[in-house]
Amino acid sequence: MLIRGAGLICLLAVVALRVWDPVPIQNMRLRTFDLYQYLQPRVATQLPAVVVDIDEDSLATIGQWPWPRSIIADMMVNLFRKGAVTVGFDVVFAEPDRMSPGIIARDLRGLPADVAERLKGVASNDAVFANVLRQAPIVLGQAAVEYVPPNPSTAPLPKSSVAMVGGDPRPMLFQFQGLVRNIPELESAARGRGNFTLSGESDGVIRRVPAVVRVGDDILPALSVEMLRVATGQQTIAIKRNPYGIESVVVAGVQIPTDENGRIWVHYARPDPRRYVSARSVLDGSVPQDRIQGKLVLIGTSAVGLRDIKATPIADAMPGVEVHQQLIETIMTQANLVRPFNATGIEILIFVVAGIVMIVLVPMLGAWRTLAIGGGIAAAFVGGAWYLYANQGMLIDFAYPAAATLAVFLVLTFLTYAQEEAQRRQIRSAFARYLSPDVVARLAEHPDTLKLGGEMREMTLLFSDVQGFTRISEHFDAVGLTQLINRILTPLTNAILATKGTIDKYMGDAIMAFWNAPLDDPDHARNACRAALEIRRLIKEINETVNAEAKAAGRPALFINVGVGINSGECCVGNVGSDLRFDYSVLGDTVNIASRLEGQTRNYGVGIVVGEDTYARANGLAFLELDLITVKGKTVPIRMYALVGDEALAASTQFQALKRAHDDLLAAYRSQDWDRATAKLNEARTLDPGLDLEHLYDMYAERIAEYRAVPPGADWDGVYIATTKH
Repeated sequence: MLIRGAGLICLLAVVALRVWDPVPIQNMRLRTFDLYQYLQPRVATQLPAVVVDIDEDSLATIGQWPWPRSIIADMMVNLFRKGAVTVGFDVVFAEPDRMSPGIIARDLRGLPADVAERLKGVASNDAVFANVLRQAPIVLGQAAVEYVPPNPSTAPLPKSSVAMVGGDPRPMLFQFQGLVRNIPELESAARGRGNFTLSGESDGVIRRVPAVVRVGDDILPALSVEMLRVATGQQTIAIKRNPYGIESVVVAGVQIPTDENGRIWVHYARPDPRRYVSARSVLDGSVPQDRIQGKLVLIGTSAVGLRDIKATPIADAMPGVEVHQQLIETIMTQANLVRPFNATGIEILIFVVAGIVMIVLVPMLGAWRTLAIGGGIAAAFVGGAWYLYANQGMLIDFAYPAAATLAVFLVLTFLTYAQEEAQRRQIRSAFARYLSPDVVARLAEHPDTLKLGGEMREMTLLFSDVQGFTRISEHFDAVGLTQLINRILTPLTNAILATKGTIDKYMGDAIMAFWNAPLDDPDHARNACRAALEIRRLIKEINETVNAEAKAAGRPALFINVGVGINSGECCVGNVGSDLRFDYSVLGDTVNIASRLEGQTRNYGVGIVVGEDTYARANGLAFLELDLITVKGKTVPIRMYALVGDEALAASTQFQALKRAHDDLLAAYRSQDWDRATAKLNEARTLDPGLDLEHLYDMYAERIAEYRAVPPGADWDGVYIATTKH
């Protein structure tokens, strides 16, 4: 039963991991889809699109890029004479042509005045190019970027008409901060404008291309989609949305399936030189007409120096313009790849069923027979996934279900083996357990408690840890380091036991302790706080002694600092472990938070950090609120306090003044009144009665400066999110 329970836990864990879907799991799934395309790429039976390549030969013949727009205009004229349906640019003309006659007349020194005037009267290259744009179905490229371009154009953005079916798609689309546009003279003359930005997956591979993206509130079609719209003479594209996300983009009545974010899976074919013609051959008219007639033409580059090379599932280096070209082929030949919206549920169901089979059969039939059955299930699933890809263009992941099923099998096999080994061993040592004297006395009175189990109690937890212990250990050999640890842990242990605490465990240089178990302690929170204050006092004495010894021995001085975290709340306390070995210990979220609070002593520069429940139970001591924080691994904010002294300090006039200024600082900070927060911060610095709060106030000064520059927003609730445990 225990083995099956462990197998079920493992199965639930792999299900949870798949639902979470971190980047490594996503990459494993995407690499599986890459394998499909690598083993059986699309067969290019038709080549409806061609790339006019600004290749090395063209650059050597015509000159470095960018070329004068008049040359680009000549190339457009030649393409349409050869029968091109439409032309799309995988480049952007973001600045006026510096080779225009008027600009040359302005910038070239030494020109005779009459020559300069004649040049200024000649039409600009941009005007020549714009005139061609007005007469032909040409789509200009735009680049969606993750930043706001410097000196963005203020000209109105010409937009393609977009119809929305099933709801507003904007929340599901990939959003960019800015757009690198063409100069207004060209942009207003073109029939269409399309985004050519290619964003790879986390591993940099281009598998999906956004059919539409969002820039601000504007929706921009991809270059390939816009070319299809212009080529078919349509005024509008449609975006269909369902409850799961974007379903498809419709152009001229043809539905192009997408993923939930509006991306199209590119079904790649093997590289084929017939997809390219040299820009040089287009300009000199030598390109055969059948290479252009009736085709959609993309203008782009394969030249390495122009840095438009991408990684794809079938090639480590493919010109970015060919990705757009292959996408057009995918759409026009209807060789679409799709991943159903319920694919994740199907995959999870498959390995859940396989895992349950393993959980039931491994203890009954043994590992080898079950492995054969599991192998048959895995083979059937892999075969089915391949069939769906090869025949339906459907992308189903077999890698994670197979790995998840294998993980369950290995856990079950290992635990079965471990149980059999354990049954052969009969020697069980009760003295291998570490128990506090109070627990030993309780067990002597009630020996029936020597079994697994626990009870829920209100408790206070304390974690202490020597900060920078690795640095300290560099000054000692093994014997000296052991002696130092004992010199630290012994008085700290005595301080805990003297306040009715129980040592749970030692973790190297750290201590975990708790109050109100096994014996009742109604004042457990205050006692834990008193122990923490005593620990801080003892550490000062230890530092004085250790440094005096170091000085006498000619060794460098050391500074030992101990951080303490305290939290109160309901916990499960009792004998925790297995029937072979267990400890009297405590479990629960309260324990985890106490550990996280200890870690925050480093970030906030204070010695003792306590939770809100401890603060409420130990009123009368000197506390200062630190922050409202969401610690790593938690979603509910925690209000933290620094314990800085006992009742005498709390009642002092100077501390009361400091506390008022400190509380006003936090109130102003959370209301985003940065000027008042700064004033109160400076006031608190002057009132600090030697409590070493400089690091804390420096930290808040940095936050205030950051929030002045980048305000957190009107809906900010003052919660700080910790990204590390320490």
